[in-house]
Amino acid sequence: MLEGLVPHFRPFVVFCALALAGVAPVFPATRSKTTVPTDRPVSYEAFGAVGDGVADDLPAIVEAHAFANAHGLPVKTMPGATYHLGRRALTAIIATDTDWSTSRFVIDDTDVENHRASLFAVRSLLEPVALSIQRLTRDQRHLDVQPSRDCWVRVENNRRRVFIRRGLNQNNGTPQRDCFILRRDGTIEGAIDWDYDTITRIEAHPIDERPLVLRGGVFTTTANRMKQEKGYNYWARNIAISRSNTSVVGLTHRIVGETDVGHPYNGFLTVIGCANVTLRDCFVTGHRTYTTIGSANKPVSMGTYDLVANEVVNFTMVGCRMDNICDTTRWGVIGTNFCKNILLENCTLSRMDTHQGVSGTYTIRGCTLGHAGLNAIGRGTLTVENSTLNGRSLVGLRGDYGSTWEGTVVIRNSRWIPACGAAVQPHLINASNDGQHDFGYPCFMPREITIDGLVIDDSHHPNNYQGPYLFSDPDGGRAGAAARPFPYRLTEQVTIRNLTTTSGRKLRTSPNPGFTTRVRVSEAN
Repeated sequence: MLEGLVPHFRPFVVFCALALAGVAPVFPATRSKTTVPTDRPVSYEAFGAVGDGVADDLPAIVEAHAFANAHGLPVKTMPGATYHLGRRALTAIIATDTDWSTSRFVIDDTDVENHRASLFAVRSLLEPVALSIQRLTRDQRHLDVQPSRDCWVRVENNRRRVFIRRGLNQNNGTPQRDCFILRRDGTIEGAIDWDYDTITRIEAHPIDERPLVLRGGVFTTTANRMKQEKGYNYWARNIAISRSNTSVVGLTHRIVGETDVGHPYNGFLTVIGCANVTLRDCFVTGHRTYTTIGSANKPVSMGTYDLVANEVVNFTMVGCRMDNICDTTRWGVIGTNFCKNILLENCTLSRMDTHQGVSGTYTIRGCTLGHAGLNAIGRGTLTVENSTLNGRSLVGLRGDYGSTWEGTVVIRNSRWIPACGAAVQPHLINASNDGQHDFGYPCFMPREITIDGLVIDDSHHPNNYQGPYLFSDPDGGRAGAAARPFPYRLTEQVTIRNLTTTSGRKLRTSPNPGFTTRVRVSEAN
């Protein structure tokens, strides 16, 4: 079922699918610790951790968490300790609150047993439940199914393929799928994206009512030096979260020792297959960009992520930050797939991206985004407010997935510095779909776009500059009369108020005159 996933995500999702199925490397405590108290937080030192940054502490850490899980106890580390996580393919299962405080963790990826094994896996101890769902309709709000607990649910129809990617990373798509929350009364949270006349697979995982919090921790990864000329070989060695109702607060991750040779990572903080997850006040790192030979047998960039979210309902990031957001030698820091309802608030990141779609609400509030900008694929309401964006476009609608956003876009009280201030021709909405490719779904430009308060800082611009464009040319230069077997539905209405440019030049609609005549633009400056 995973054969059609984006190359950037396929190895990682395979690994996480195994983890969710219970076949990832899990190492319970191997010796009894009858002297460990059960009336206070568990320490790593009680299980033999040294914390000197040299001795391999991972086996002790695995045992400490297994003991804490068995007794329902939190884990708390020594603030001044430095724990070395070693080269072994061991995974510590976290099912209780964990306070890493100011402890440091050393991860040396220059020599490891298994580069796809997570170091920590945050999981629920609740068993999956069996559900019977025969069919679903788009935007269905209720099911005649009433689980004993609220559940995160995933459905799939492997007889239909969607997100059939175009371009240098082309593929044959992925099975149609949805994730949502099913409440005990049968109501659905997380709009159903597709009609399902048949469902070939269902997963349902109960949502823990008690929140779990991971707090603190300073993690430093010495980067891998793996060589592979063709394809992708993504690394994990990360913290994988599949437990709903989880927060990560104040964690720091840095990466050092990158060389000219290496393969990418798929999220040091990875969230997959769950609901209601928040990352708060975390510090993350942009990674070096490498190249490989893609599925079209041509060179492509390899993206390495510090943050990943896949199949998450209600994914929130608050106060997360990184350095050097305009460093174009670094890959964009985050990628997501198949999510419902994303909120970024008061974050400073090099980019925010939704590869294979987000639906519901997609909100960027009080944020600063860097050179890789804001990308969107999906449907619902995309809102950018009180934010500063530095991408080449204000909103990039990914052409490799049809540049589709079925819904509305609202830009409010924000600032856009095209390409971090480089001399480029700005296009506020970047879209590309010439109607020649079947992506597995109809494609839409945003139905309505409302701009109410936007400053475009185009003080640096090319020679003979005539002003920014509202849209790029979605037809890619194709003749207006050309046949389009997979038509691209155009924007119906654009409303603009309080838009200014630092150059003083007026906003133009598009470099494509034919497209310009078909879009209604209302300005009230």
